[in-house]
Amino acid sequence: MEDFITIVVRTIFFYFLILVIFRFMGKREIGELSILDLVVFIMIGELAVVAIERPNVRIFHAILPMVLLMFIQIILALISLKSKRFRDLVDGQPSIIINRGKIDEKAMRKQRYNFDDLMTQLREKDIRSIADVEFAILESSGSLSVIEKLKNSNEQQKQGDITVPLILDGAIEEENLKRINKTNLWLRQELKKKGYRDVKKISFCSYENGEFYIDLQDED
Repeated sequence: MEDFITIVVRTIFFYFLILVIFRFMGKREIGELSILDLVVFIMIGELAVVAIERPNVRIFHAILPMVLLMFIQIILALISLKSKRFRDLVDGQPSIIINRGKIDEKAMRKQRYNFDDLMTQLREKDIRSIADVEFAILESSGSLSVIEKLKNSNEQQKQGDITVPLILDGAIEEENLKRINKTNLWLRQELKKKGYRDVKKISFCSYENGEFYIDLQDED
């Protein structure tokens, strides 16, 4: 009976403790969890289960590693915010699976993504045919972002290209420049024309239909 009460009390305690820990780690939709988030969540859950199922384990010995994991996750999340290279290393980069209506089998093989996966995710978005898709992007979270083809020919002319990030956190995205057949020199010259001489001061820069969107980094 004593063990039963201990289990009940520990279950309630760890339930609220995990809620507090997850609250400190920040808000993120389940479908957008990074690998770091997922690993930490699983480990914290396992530690809580062990502490609940084994009443002889001192509660402090269970809390310590959970809190330590929380701080590790927060520190890595801060590094991820500051470093694009670290984000790419941990989460990977989005991949264009369908580009202007054409399937990129090489990108699919690289992501170990097959046609069954593609068709499943298209059906989830109520898209019946690949022929209806202009762009499909496999995000780093595993979700599929889809831009459908427009039926009207005039609308298709206005649709133009997909938004392409050219600068992220002060670093030029060379791969994205290649996708739009532009060079590093071209980008720097265009930015200078607009009065932006230091690329490192640009937080985000995208290019679509011949137009730039530029956001500067916040001053510390």
